[in-house]
Amino acid sequence: MTEPAGMRRTYHRGQLDESLVSRTWLEQFHLWFHDATADPAVVEANAMQVATVGADCRPSVRTVLLKGVDERGLVFYTNYESAKARDLAANPYAAVVFAWLAHERQVRASGAVQRVDRAETEAYFATRPRGSQLSAWASAQSSIVSSRAVLERTLADLEARYTGVDIPAPPNWGGYRLAPDTVEFWQGRADRLHDRLRYRRAGERWVLERLAP
Repeated sequence: MTEPAGMRRTYHRGQLDESLVSRTWLEQFHLWFHDATADPAVVEANAMQVATVGADCRPSVRTVLLKGVDERGLVFYTNYESAKARDLAANPYAAVVFAWLAHERQVRASGAVQRVDRAETEAYFATRPRGSQLSAWASAQSSIVSSRAVLERTLADLEARYTGVDIPAPPNWGGYRLAPDTVEFWQGRADRLHDRLRYRRAGERWVLERLAP
């Protein structure tokens, strides 16, 4: 095994300057997201790690896919009975991070989380591949299952049930929107003297501030 402490990489791809970044966090996010999605070296640019804290005060983190972003915040979808959903029911705040390692960039955001309305969930669900729609019904996410065979039998039963008809969104499945109060953009720099610029909500306005690396 390679010793992690001995691994070294010099960051040199870019820099982040207050005079050059966009006026809003959303505009800056769109710029970096476009760069990531346009580069084949970045795999699933919309992958983000979502951290939550449950009623037991223990943090938990997992990777989900961003499915929407606008001035209201960042949207992802999940089972409302999953571990992350239980955490959000107990403590409706979360933090997310996008790690675009090929670009030596990272974006972090944190804030309050709410469910999206049902119409938005159903509209998105209708765009999913049919197999993904069936899997949303087949999986009681985060629950213990005795074997993969059980999942596959459930999926086969659902395929038969919905043959030739549209598949509705499960009632226990839907979207969450994280409304950020901070969004931080991180650009790797040489000698670990990285650039960190944070957009922070201050009442009705946003302020831009530099953080020490």
